[in-house]
Amino acid sequence: TALKPPRTLYFAYGSNLWIDQMNRRCPENRYVGTAVLQGWRWIINQMGYATIIPFPGDHVYGFIFDISPTDEKSLDKYERVPYNYEKRIISVQPITSSDDRETATNRAIDTLVYIDVLRTSSDVPKTEYIDRMNKALEDAIQKDVPQSYIEKYIRPFIPPE
Repeated sequence: TALKPPRTLYFAYGSNLWIDQMNRRCPENRYVGTAVLQGWRWIINQMGYATIIPFPGDHVYGFIFDISPTDEKSLDKYERVPYNYEKRIISVQPITSSDDRETATNRAIDTLVYIDVLRTSSDVPKTEYIDRMNKALEDAIQKDVPQSYIEKYIRPFIPPE
């Protein structure tokens, strides 16, 4: 039997939190869980899309997906690697939720993260992105991303519809 090509753990923090969009972009993906990335902050940059910037004391919530090489090629295209986003391997901490509170585990998992390293100033989102992000936030809340995180970091950029 042929060896299966290695799969990759991918950390999504923007519109790919919208499960339906992720399933369309990466049909072979498997949702693994919610995680938190320490020392970074979520912003909308000059392109009008989400990125993350190093920011001590802040954190970014997202989803971990297990993706195939085909899925990764598809993501590279959507994220316009290497023109808009660069690929980095960064450790995130999976979240376990119990009785209405989330705790980050001490386990660190290396994940693929797409980051725009050139455009790191806050700006306004593209109109079409607001719609996709609001759908993403519905899924984020379903999967234990705290409302307080959304209100503090994402709502200043993405108005509810």
